[in-house]
Amino acid sequence: MSFQDNSGDIIFDVVLTDEGRRRLARGDGSFTITQFALADDEINYELFDTTASTAQEDIEILQTPIFEAFTNNMSSMNSRLITLSRNDVLYLPVLRLNEQRDENSMHDIGSFVVAVDANTEDNNNSASPTNAIGLTTSGPRTGVIYGQTTSERNTSIRVDTGLDTTEIPRAAGLAGDLQETAFMVQIDNRLGRIVSEDGAAFKTFDYVDDDDIAVYTFQADLRQDQAFIIDNNTTENDAFQIIKGPTGKSMMFKIASSNDLRQSDFLFDQLGSTTSMTGYNSTTVSGVKFIDTVVKVTGMNLGQSISIPVRFVKQ
Repeated sequence: MSFQDNSGDIIFDVVLTDEGRRRLARGDGSFTITQFALADDEINYELFDTTASTAQEDIEILQTPIFEAFTNNMSSMNSRLITLSRNDVLYLPVLRLNEQRDENSMHDIGSFVVAVDANTEDNNNSASPTNAIGLTTSGPRTGVIYGQTTSERNTSIRVDTGLDTTEIPRAAGLAGDLQETAFMVQIDNRLGRIVSEDGAAFKTFDYVDDDDIAVYTFQADLRQDQAFIIDNNTTENDAFQIIKGPTGKSMMFKIASSNDLRQSDFLFDQLGSTTSMTGYNSTTVSGVKFIDTVVKVTGMNLGQSISIPVRFVKQ
């Protein structure tokens, strides 16, 4: 939804969700709007000028152009507006990608890489690998997720939550109403699906929208989701923390490649391109097929989200 103030005329530019459009299409007069969401993705509050005269401090913010409403679920509403009952909150929790450990780090190309089949992973577990993208002479390559052999202990994605400020000590803890206890993960269903960090638990998506985006939801109090949501220990060594202040839950997962990517090049030819990448023993592997996409993680309690770059590759 977007709001535009055009010379006194108040204009709301509203986009319905997939479910809203489906109900509207019934045409039986039963459609009513009962829920809506607002976001301020385009607003930079650092433009507030404390040195300006009264009534001019926020003029830059008020003159910021407003996005037009659009229907791409993966791109819209990254910073949803929320209502808190108390007025003593100076910092809101954020979502941060934690790459402090090698096993949670991106590939050196600047994204997580999913090797879609066993040949791309490690040349089918060969005793004498030659050009495997997911393997080095010392073990699995940092930043490469094994999309077929998901049980292999290698790279996983970790998203931490908490107050990213040094003004509140970690020992103070995170208040209950600022805790993220549920998460939503969105991924292109044609490319992959979500699995646990150890590769043992395969999550079932809630639904797939009209853009082929699969939506997964996770709740900390559900036993089947506890393989994905962990408590981030605030006494952990600072070297492994990405959040500066009190921490909450962390979301951890890997990505399994789809059968379409493993068994066919069709989607690579339609959606992707080719490139060269470093393979086993520092060899240069040319003609590698790839598709770039993002996986979006959203905290369902406070509405913050993060988009994580992912590249699916096949040699």
